[in-house]
Amino acid sequence: MRKILSFNIDKVVNFTEKFVTWSNQFEHFAFYNSNNDKISANSNYIKSEFNFIAGIGKINEFILNNDKKRHLKSYIDKKNDWYFGFYTYDYKNYLEELKSENFDGINLPDIYFFKPKLVFILKNHNFQIHFLESLYSKQEISEIYNEIINQELLPKNENYKLNIKQRISQKEYIKKVKEVKQHIKMGNIYEANFCMEFYAENAKINPLQTYLKLNKISPTPFSAYFKLKNKYLLSASPERYIKKKGLNIISQPIKGTSARSSNKNIDIQNKVKLENDPKERAENIMIVDLVRNDLSRTAAIGSVKVNELCKIYGFRQVYQMISTISSTLKSANLYCEVIDKSFPPGSMTGAPKISAMQIIEELEETKRGLYSGAIGYFTPEKDFDFNVVIRSILYNTENDYLSYSVGGAITDKSVSKKEYDECLLKAKAMKEVLTSFKN
Repeated sequence: MRKILSFNIDKVVNFTEKFVTWSNQFEHFAFYNSNNDKISANSNYIKSEFNFIAGIGKINEFILNNDKKRHLKSYIDKKNDWYFGFYTYDYKNYLEELKSENFDGINLPDIYFFKPKLVFILKNHNFQIHFLESLYSKQEISEIYNEIINQELLPKNENYKLNIKQRISQKEYIKKVKEVKQHIKMGNIYEANFCMEFYAENAKINPLQTYLKLNKISPTPFSAYFKLKNKYLLSASPERYIKKKGLNIISQPIKGTSARSSNKNIDIQNKVKLENDPKERAENIMIVDLVRNDLSRTAAIGSVKVNELCKIYGFRQVYQMISTISSTLKSANLYCEVIDKSFPPGSMTGAPKISAMQIIEELEETKRGLYSGAIGYFTPEKDFDFNVVIRSILYNTENDYLSYSVGGAITDKSVSKKEYDECLLKAKAMKEVLTSFKN
């Protein structure tokens, strides 16, 4: 059982930056940032119960790579404690007869979780440090707090010279979208989420500085910075995959995107247009049905509900169409199974799910890895919260490979050029942060 020491924080934004700067010295560091102070809280979707939650240092870890006999639940069940980590998209290969054979420049394990030495939670102005008395004394925890508040911040100006390339050209993208539509016409699928990668080789960046800049440009409710030795995730994800609190489950898929504008009238028009777009609504509703079906596999009879359908939410860069689906677990012991039965996130696959994933593998040219997967945490009560890893930069310092991917749902009504333009819109914040470090 962990002990908790609490401290009062005056300037939350300044403190958060000091905290991540101090924590970055550790080889294992997971930081999940709700950006409550930067996002107007007009709904339960956006408003989180904490400003940030983080785990640093490693007591032990669970790594899954090509071993279908090992299970995460067995690891977590050993001890009621905190666990931080991720499921890559390729975990699908353990759940169904699927494969992933495309190029992978990041090379993360299929699943990775670690039990941290320290857990940190900031709620409004209350900063908590959760620690084990077998590892730390109260005096040592107080000293850690003092180190954090006295931490010097990173310099703001640093220019990167990156040669960012596109794995699939515009011409090739349009050709592949036509192939997806042909599958739809033949009745193989109704919809598929088709993605493409932007990448840089021989890339030299400061991962933490890049994350802080990304979070400044695009603050989102499921932002994350994850460091696993020499591999990094820098995420500005707006999407929740799945959350458990007690027996209650919610999933909040995103389907439907439009640009924001500094012109107020145009901005409102963009929102209204997205809200009433029949194609975007059809995409969203199709995924809602898929998620309802996924959740029903572990839900108490009659408990699966659609709480919000095709609601429009505004973020700094884009408007998003988001739906909320909830259920009640049949048993608390199904906490890992509800993930297994709904993974990968429906918004990143298509319908029917397995057929869509098979077609995705054939047409895409990069292994998705952590992109389209999920990153989050388990609590000592076996509750959890996971995002969908989108709008994210992946970086491997071992081979200096940098990658970010974007995609969209293709239906029979998709216009290839519009789908391509939507991909560029989704990539905007990541491209901006990697090509400009001006304050």
